[in-house]
Amino acid sequence: MTRRLLLSLATCACIGALAAAPATAQDRDPYLEHARELMRQVPLIDGHNDLPWGIRVGYSMSVDSFDLAVRHSSGHTDIPRLREGLVGAQFWSTWTPPSFEHKGAARAGMEQGDIVHQMVELYPETFEMAGTAADVMRIFRSGKIACMLGLEGGYMIENSLGLLRAFYRDGVRYMTLTHWANVDWADAATDTLEHGGLTPFGEEVVREMNRLGMLVDLSHVSDSTMWDVLRVSEAPVIFSHSSSRHFTPHPRNVPDDIAIAAAENGAVIMVNFVLPFIYQPAFEWDEERNKVVARLRADSVDAGALRDTVMVWMEANPRPRPDLGIVADHMDHLRNLIGADHIGIGSDFDGIEMPPSGLDDVSQYPNLIAELLRRGWGDDEVLKVLGLNVLRVMQEAELVAQRLQAERPASTAQIEVLDGWDTEPPLRRPSQD
Repeated sequence: MTRRLLLSLATCACIGALAAAPATAQDRDPYLEHARELMRQVPLIDGHNDLPWGIRVGYSMSVDSFDLAVRHSSGHTDIPRLREGLVGAQFWSTWTPPSFEHKGAARAGMEQGDIVHQMVELYPETFEMAGTAADVMRIFRSGKIACMLGLEGGYMIENSLGLLRAFYRDGVRYMTLTHWANVDWADAATDTLEHGGLTPFGEEVVREMNRLGMLVDLSHVSDSTMWDVLRVSEAPVIFSHSSSRHFTPHPRNVPDDIAIAAAENGAVIMVNFVLPFIYQPAFEWDEERNKVVARLRADSVDAGALRDTVMVWMEANPRPRPDLGIVADHMDHLRNLIGADHIGIGSDFDGIEMPPSGLDDVSQYPNLIAELLRRGWGDDEVLKVLGLNVLRVMQEAELVAQRLQAERPASTAQIEVLDGWDTEPPLRRPSQD
């Protein structure tokens, strides 16, 4: 039996089961019903999903073995749940650990993108690659999920603008400049400041991304890098999966002053679901767990004993878990600060340990949209958060790219020249995952 037939049968079975099931109180929730109506008008565009890495490490890069057509009992993402959650477009994260820097990062990044291309080839009735905002809307109206790649970590271009262009041709439509560790040309939010933001080559990376029409993603970068990008970029930027530092002091979040400057740039901040980023008690819990780990490592405890001890500590100290209202709180704050024109959704599903309750997986996006409506958000504001804001940024980046391509050729800049290297990169401490 073909995969397409299996998926069709599974879909029919799900529809039949839903039709036969008695309506629950939640199903009759007018806010939830209205949320679904809005989600059928405009594609919900999620800025960040790490499923490709899970397939890489858990299924030896075989999408066929993972079988997206069936509902999985673990993880956050599969086709039945994407359909239930009314997902219209997805930026799939093409991530590799920062430890791959200078050790085959580009190869690993291309392999991650290949996993997404496999997904599209195996499930053509569900997925289609999108290169432009117009593609996203066309694919959404056809009943499919538009797929784009988000390169999470600038180390994967291996300091090469030629490789940056190759990733763009492969379907990458944004690049997160750093991950947890600095790259040779930009500082990360969670590393020791090394460059003071962007180096001269880093500025050239941003300019070339503008020329290509590739969105600059400021999630994971340091405040100084954010400011430098906002100074250099001629196109609106995005934060693919970041929240507001107003609630928690995590450096991965966006401080209010930068949020205001980003709004002036036309940016979109795509609020994520990572508990330590969005919920102060969870942030403090993470800090305590990190202290436990640090003490054990200082005592030279072996890896097995360390893991067991941390598990015992976690059982005695359960992680605080709020409901989805905490995500809406971040959106409310940003709405009051910079307006609904600059807010989106960037879940980080399949890249997080535990999302808020009520947002357990990709099937539950309607719950979040219903919560916004319940709080008094207007239809026009909700439609912007769902996807219109991201589509606007994509369209504006495309227009900037058209202008810049008419003005200048592809950049041939080299980091060795712009940043004053001799032959090797400056001595840096090893990157951490």
